[in-house]
Amino acid sequence: MFYDKELRAIKKANRYRIREVFSEDILDFASNDYLGLSYNKKLLKKACKRVSRHKNHSPKSSTLVNGYHLVHKDFEDYISKINNFSKAICVGSGFLANLSIFEALPRRGDLLIFDEEFHASGMITTNLSKAKVQTFKHNDMQDLQEKIKTFKDISQGRVIIAVEGIYSMSGDMVKKEIFDIANKSNALLVVDEAHSVGVVGDNLLGVYEYYKIKPQDNHIKMGTLGKALGSYGAYILSSNEIYEYLCNRAKAIIYTTAPSLLDIALAHEGFLYIEKKKKKIKKKIKKRKDLVKRYFDTNLQSLILPIQVKSSTDALRIKKNLLVKGFLVGAIRAPTVLKPILRVIPKINEKGFKKLLKLIIQEIK
Repeated sequence: MFYDKELRAIKKANRYRIREVFSEDILDFASNDYLGLSYNKKLLKKACKRVSRHKNHSPKSSTLVNGYHLVHKDFEDYISKINNFSKAICVGSGFLANLSIFEALPRRGDLLIFDEEFHASGMITTNLSKAKVQTFKHNDMQDLQEKIKTFKDISQGRVIIAVEGIYSMSGDMVKKEIFDIANKSNALLVVDEAHSVGVVGDNLLGVYEYYKIKPQDNHIKMGTLGKALGSYGAYILSSNEIYEYLCNRAKAIIYTTAPSLLDIALAHEGFLYIEKKKKKIKKKIKKRKDLVKRYFDTNLQSLILPIQVKSSTDALRIKKNLLVKGFLVGAIRAPTVLKPILRVIPKINEKGFKKLLKLIIQEIK
């Protein structure tokens, strides 16, 4: 066998992963479907109708050949407007969005600096970059400032800072001061809002809105169309200059087929739904956060509840026990996190969520 030794090592370390189709009757508190839109058939019908107005229903080629479609353009015009950015580009996935940004923007002599908890899809792309790559301590303003200063003392290159609006494992929010540091140091700031859109902000548009930050020319915002939006794909919001540069230099935009028209249409309907139902959604989010406060004495900044457990073995055991009782949670282990956690996503099913929290408390005692 070519990889038998490596697979045995992964299994021994309790890091072995499998794909599994779970029963549709399971109460799912593991996925990032924050608002339950993946079950909303009305939105699916509206998306199909939106695509059916046109002659073709697939993108056919890359966006720079003949794959760019009115469905894409309408969506991009809409999200750039509601987010107060000049331009938008939609791409096939969040991974491709990060690949587009971090492969194309940092050049030789630049500094690309990530929060140490930034998503793996960003970190992996650093192998393609000719820039100097560093990480700074999670949400640590002093460490970030010191590393930028050290770089600027010896280089005239650009600084590109990468953070998440809400971090996917810890569930905590980026600190507002990072925006100030980026502006003062004339650095490009990339904010991945994958886990914050649909969850925070007056109109549930994410941390820019939550902090009431006006987008600047040095700001880049990206987000996925999955998670709260109930679809698949991603978008990048930026200034006109960054938009033009990505269209001309980002290989993941130039050389990939344009995003699925149905996925883009479904995300468009998801945004419209959130815009229309925001008051109701915010009330439901508050109820879920209140339950976490009641049972775990934790004030959630997001809809991600990480519960630390002693070992990877315990994480897998608890997940299995909960699954037998009809509940699915995430058992997150190294190398994704330093210490194993149960990753629980508070969902709409309030009665089921209460029962789950009680069961988890029993399991971790």
